[in-house]
This record gives sequence, C-alpha cells and structure tokens, in this order.
Amino acid sequence: MNTKTDTDKTDIKALLSTLWVFVLLNVIFRDIHEFFRPGLLQEIMAGTVKGVEITEEMMLLAGLVLELAILMVILSRVLPYRLNRPANMVVGALMIVSVFANGTNDLDDIFFAAAEIAALAVIIWLAWRWRRWVNPTTPATHPASRPKVPPSQPSPWPRPQ
Repeated sequence: MNTKTDTDKTDIKALLSTLWVFVLLNVIFRDIHEFFRPGLLQEIMAGTVKGVEITEEMMLLAGLVLELAILMVILSRVLPYRLNRPANMVVGALMIVSVFANGTNDLDDIFFAAAEIAALAVIIWLAWRWRRWVNPTTPATHPASRPKVPPSQPSPWPRPQ
C-alpha cells in the first residue's frame, strides 16, 4: 500500500467541512442533553443560568461564535488555500475557547465537550499540516500544472515577481 498516493487522494477541503459538521452536531446534541438537566428550564425562564445573567449581548456573542462554526462548513469548501488554512486554525481555536468557557455540568457534557475538542484539534492539525499539492483536476492555469520547459528555451509564461 502506497501511503503517498492515498494521502494525495484525500480532499482536505471536504474533510475539514465534514469535521465542522461533526462539531456542530455535537454542539447541538450537547445543548439538547442540557435541557434534561433538572432546573435548567427554570433558570432559563428566570434569565440566569449557572449564576450568570443572560443578556442580549451575551446571546449575540454566543450566536456569532456559533455562526462562525456554521459558516466554516461552507467556507472550508470554497475558500482558496491561502485563506482556508488560517481560517480553519483561527476559528477552530476560538471554538475550543468557547467550549472551555461553557464549562461542564455532568458526564454527558464532558463527553460531548471532549468530542468537540478532539474534532477541533484535528481541524487545527489538518489545517496546520495542509500543504498545497498538485491535484489531477487542477486547471491548466495553475503554475504547478504547466509543462516543464527545458532551460535552453525561453519560458512562454511570465516569471512571478
């Protein structure tokens, strides 16, 4: 088995997008499981959860952080390589901070938080290790897909500055 060939066949963009879906599903199910915690609905109705007052600003901030993760499902597939790597690393790190900021109440919280953190760590690791390589489907305009010109002939393509 040639691992180099197997690695080259992996579509990193699709893998990152799938991992973001996995993270979001864990966030959703962690929240759903929380509703079964005795007293949580009463805390929500009172406007204070775990001793923290729920404000509009806090809800907006939480919504923005979650929206970033939702956006990464699409952005991981459509952003160019140069923007995709740092976007996945930055948003992944931000999401890990938000998981720790939420804290844990019980065993199912710990389970879902561990799954989220593990997937986010894999996202950051994949983005960090991702190197541009020539894809067989790369358009002919990509510099790596151009045929090599012998040194004795002038190159028909302009040199990058």
